[in-house]
Amino acid sequence: MDLERERRRLLERDAEWALLGSRGDEIERILSYWTEDAVVYPPGLPAVSGKAAIRSYVQAALAVPGFRITWTTANATLSPDGRLGYLLGGNTIQQPGVDGELVTAHGRAVTIWRREGDGEWECAVDIWNGGATAT
Repeated sequence: MDLERERRRLLERDAEWALLGSRGDEIERILSYWTEDAVVYPPGLPAVSGKAAIRSYVQAALAVPGFRITWTTANATLSPDGRLGYLLGGNTIQQPGVDGELVTAHGRAVTIWRREGDGEWECAVDIWNGGATAT
């Protein structure tokens, strides 16, 4: 297996997902990037497990007026057998604050991807938190 080629494929797949996520208008395509048994760990909230629960979570987020998410991936690392990979990156989430004004939060993210039986990369674990504060 050509690990460098797979690493590039994974980065390309994540970039496609990020574009869909930022547009926020194709929920089924957005969901197709997660495995059926995926777990999402949003900051400060309980884990969201399985595609049905993730669908509800994503639909609720996309229904918030002014909500927008974008992310970029800085690094991809694959397991020696090319079946698992993890990505490190950052995200930006915009949503209304308590006063109704839009608030922008920057975060750090780790996603763990699995190459499924059809050879396609899908995200199995998705976790993010707030970015480091400047000193």
